[in-house]
Amino acid sequence: MRLCIASFALLSLVLAACGSEAPAPGAAVAGAAVETLTVTPQKVPDEVQFDAALEAVYQSTIAAQTNARVEELPFDVGDYVEKGQVVVRFRATEQQARAATAQAAVRAAEARLVDAQAEYNRVKDLAERDVLSKAALDKATAALKSAQAQLEAARATAREAGEQADYTVVRAPYSGIVVARHIEVGETATVGKPLMTGLSLEHLRAIVEVPQQAIGAVHARKQARVILPDGSSVEATQLRIPPAADAQTHTFRVLVTLPQGKYGAPQTIFPGTLVKVGFVRDEREALLVPAQAVVRRSELTAVYVVDEHNRPALRYVSLGAPTADGRYPVLSGLTAGERIALDPVAAAQSLRAGA
Repeated sequence: MRLCIASFALLSLVLAACGSEAPAPGAAVAGAAVETLTVTPQKVPDEVQFDAALEAVYQSTIAAQTNARVEELPFDVGDYVEKGQVVVRFRATEQQARAATAQAAVRAAEARLVDAQAEYNRVKDLAERDVLSKAALDKATAALKSAQAQLEAARATAREAGEQADYTVVRAPYSGIVVARHIEVGETATVGKPLMTGLSLEHLRAIVEVPQQAIGAVHARKQARVILPDGSSVEATQLRIPPAADAQTHTFRVLVTLPQGKYGAPQTIFPGTLVKVGFVRDEREALLVPAQAVVRRSELTAVYVVDEHNRPALRYVSLGAPTADGRYPVLSGLTAGERIALDPVAAAQSLRAGA
């Protein structure tokens, strides 16, 4: 106990020598200045929002283009496939044999054309010297044209046979997810038989039913954003508006295309996901607060308002839907010119320190 009293006395002497005083028990300690933002009216898009559902822009079923037996299926339902990867491999013995035969026929036709060309040149030279008759030249000319036609036919057959051989290896036309597999290893596919169904997760669009009373503004502005389930939003790259409304619902089925890309790692939105689409109708003025300044307590939202003496106070506010850049319009609770704390944690610490 005597040691503690001596230590406190020594600390008091040191503070006195430095021109400072020891804080009295329970006295407030001034905290660091809190960074603030003065809220002023700003122009923001005036939106009307509707519920929507996502769908894949690219969804297709790959079908067989040759008759063959399946030897390999590297992917199953739910697997992610990169563009160009092999999804089905067929037994190619027959197709490869046909391709080899066709190539041999091309080489034989080329040899006949060489002979026909040489014969034509010889007959033409003799005919020009009146050694052979014109009939002999006509016959050589016909033989040359026949050889040329035979070579063209052989090459066409070789191309067809080569394509049939290429059809034994089926590759993904785009990157995406396998959603259905319609054939198994060992089965024989015929031309036109479905093999696999897939869709792209990088090309999505929202389908939204817009009432007829709102379609005029949508037509005029043609500007929209898609609000994702996590609260973030992306600007639409394209709007497809039908020329007529549905006769029963009297709504317009508008297709809103999202920017190409992956949304989240791993993917966080899929075809069928419910989202909201905000269509710009006009512009309006609003007080905007950044997301980092908002304090959420259960279902209530608040900000720290800083007065002229730099003292923060928690105030509950009503906020609207976030804008495209992540700021929130204030519906009630703030007036223009007031200052809010950008860091709620620092503001709370400063408030406790000054209590």
